[in-house]
Parts: sequence; structure tokens; C-alpha cells
Amino acid sequence: MAAYAREETMDRQEMESLQFERLKQTIARVEQNVPFYREKFKERDVTAESVRSLDDMKRLPFTVKSDLRDHYPFGLVAVPMDDVVRIHGSSGTSGKPTVVAYTQNDIDNWADMVARSIFLAGGRKGDLLHNAYGYGLFTGGLGLHNGGERLGCATVPVSGGNTERQITLIQDFGPRVICSTPSYLVNIGETMIRKGLDPRQTSLACGILGAEPWSEEMRATIEEMFDIKAMDIYGLSEVMGPGIAMECREAQDGLHIAEDHFIVEAINPDTLEPVPEGEDGELVFTSLTKEAFPVIRYRTGDIASITRETCTCGRTTARMSRVKGRIDDMFIIRGVNVFPSEVERSILQMDELVCHYQIHLMKKGSMDHAELHVEVCDPFFAHLPDQDLSHPDAEALVKKIQYVLKTQALVSMDVQLKPPHSIPRSEGKAKRIVDHRKTVAVK
Repeated sequence: MAAYAREETMDRQEMESLQFERLKQTIARVEQNVPFYREKFKERDVTAESVRSLDDMKRLPFTVKSDLRDHYPFGLVAVPMDDVVRIHGSSGTSGKPTVVAYTQNDIDNWADMVARSIFLAGGRKGDLLHNAYGYGLFTGGLGLHNGGERLGCATVPVSGGNTERQITLIQDFGPRVICSTPSYLVNIGETMIRKGLDPRQTSLACGILGAEPWSEEMRATIEEMFDIKAMDIYGLSEVMGPGIAMECREAQDGLHIAEDHFIVEAINPDTLEPVPEGEDGELVFTSLTKEAFPVIRYRTGDIASITRETCTCGRTTARMSRVKGRIDDMFIIRGVNVFPSEVERSILQMDELVCHYQIHLMKKGSMDHAELHVEVCDPFFAHLPDQDLSHPDAEALVKKIQYVLKTQALVSMDVQLKPPHSIPRSEGKAKRIVDHRKTVAVK
């Protein structure tokens, strides 16, 4: 194994010593420069001097997304604005965006983290990298761009959308690495097939895919469609952006966390207590090297597990599982908690279906009700007389889907089969949940 950075193979004692040193520096920074944290620390009788080991993490306050919104735009910035060189944030579609700031040192550290991530996925200096993440306030595009350049890749800033152009550039430029959301890469592949092109015959060798939860079944679909290795990348703007964690090409078994830059915890979102290693919990991150926008115990809302066993690739950094889902994406039907990724995992086991689906939530009286809209594949649709989705073969498929959902995801829901290419395609993050419950209830 060739590691990009020495920190990837530190022993646990050395890594924790580095983390503790940087944690004390971060606590001192926010205590001095961020009134929000200064008050929170006073409430808990915490100072940088009183934190004597990593075990004292539990004494530190949590930070949540509403804290960022309450201090919009720059109330949590820990440096003079003269030192800020870039601002990113969320889309703000449900209110004011969450805003984060970066010093030049933050940008440099971030570029190194993403370069490390690309290297983990199999990218190397001299590769051509096709970057189909969106540019702008969203951290995906510029995050992967800077990391690609730092590693020494020729980086193509194509951004998201305009799928025909994406295909032309892939054919003409011959990239080895592609970066996008998994749902959009499937969209690119399907468009190629409709144009009579074979996605397996491109120059692509590895995909760096993230920004939305996706299942092992989706990975298998993408790897078969393009004949590539598909690796998961994790990040969120409030903590840094993409590059916080990345799967290695060798094992594809959990995402290596940049522990020299972040401390990760997994907690029970109800009790706020740590969960045992290997159990699913809400991911919580504390930044260790960020200057402009340090965060203390930021609750991400993402559900995953943590392990600190050495990976078969030889790296010793802690790994997080693939994100199972977000707490705010989870829906409850008849007392059962369900994540969209669990539905995806079930339907992609069936050859009659493709990976495009939406879950429509509505009210029936006082009860929540879920309805799965899922596309059939072209061969199945073609064999139905008159392409009639009420044909007995289609009805049998509906019953099969409901059985698999009940036995594997433990949820019962109505199913609507849709013709091929009828569910809206993603050019960024796929919209898996359509919530009608705030509109008119179904009688």
C-alpha cells in the first residue's frame, strides 16, 4: 500500500496525542474568538486548561445546524474577516443558508484532504479528472477541483448538468477519474446507452461518488454499467466539505476519516450518549485544524457506524460505514423507521427494476402513508402486451416488491410501477422523498 500522507498510518497512541494537542488549540481559539462557544463553555465550566484528555470530549457542548442559522451570517467566524478568503454555504432553500468561512490555510488543508481522498480512490498525478459536482456555494465542485489540482491531476471543471456535453467531454478528453453524485453518474450512463454508446468502453477507471446516501446495490449497478471501481466520499460544508472521509480502492470497506483534522463520534441521537463501536449512531465531528470556522461536536444528522480496526489496505485511521441515511430523511410508517437507502437496497435486487425511485409521503386520515414509485427496466416493459402496467405480470411484480420491502426493510407500502425514463433524473442530488403531508390529506 502507498499512503498519500504519513498520518494515514500512525499508530493509535500517536494519532490520539496529535488530536489532543490540536483539540486544546481549537478550544482555546473558539473560547477567545467566538462568543457563542465562550458562553457554552462557561455554562459547562469548560476551559482549554480543564480539558486534560480526549475522554473530556463528553464535557464539550454540541453544535447543531440551527446554531449556524441563529448566528447567520458570520457570528461563528473565529478570525477577522480580513483573514477570510472564501465563503461556502448551503442552498438555503428552506430559509437562510448555513454559511461557513475559510482562511487560506483552511483552503490549503482542505485541498490536501481531497488530494488524499482522490489518491485513496486510485487517482494519481497525471490523471485527467472529470469533475461533475456542482460549483458555487455547494462545496462539492470547488472541493474536488482544488484537491485534483493539488494531487497533480488535469482537472476538468465541467460541473453538473448538460449531460450531452458531459458525454462528449468524456469521449473526447479520456478522463480516468470521474467525480459526481452516484445518481447523476447513472443518468450519464443511461443517456449514453440511449445514444447507442457503451459506458463500459470509456477511459474511466474510478468514480468518486458522494453528496447523497447510496447502497451497495447502487455501487454494483454503477460498476457494472461503467466497468469501473466506485468509491464513496463523505463531507459536509459545516465541517469542511468533501474529503472528511473516503473509501479506499483496495478494500471498499468503510471510509477512512482524516483523523488528523477531525475527531469523530457516533452517538445515540435520542440519549446523546456514545454508541458502541460498530453500531449505527449519529455522526458528530469536532474540527482540529480549521481556523476561520471551527466546530465543536457538530451533530451532522448522518447515521453511520465507526470502527478503529486497521483496514486490509494497511491504513490505521478510523473508518466510518457508508451513511445509512439522514435523520431528517428517515420516515416512520406504522411505527417502523425507514431510510430511503434501505428501500433502494431492496429494489435493486430485482432485475425487473432500475435504480430510479421516489417515495411519496401523504396522510390518510390521521395516519402517515407511503407510496413507492419505481421504474421498470426496458426489457420488462417491452414484454408487456401494449406496455400495460396493469397486466398480471406487472401486478405480480408489485406483489414481489411489497414482499421484499416487508421482509428486508420491514415496511409495508403501496407500489406504483412507472414506465422507463419517467421518474425525473438527477443532475445533482437525487430527490428520493416527495412529502405531500403538508398539503392536502388523502381521504
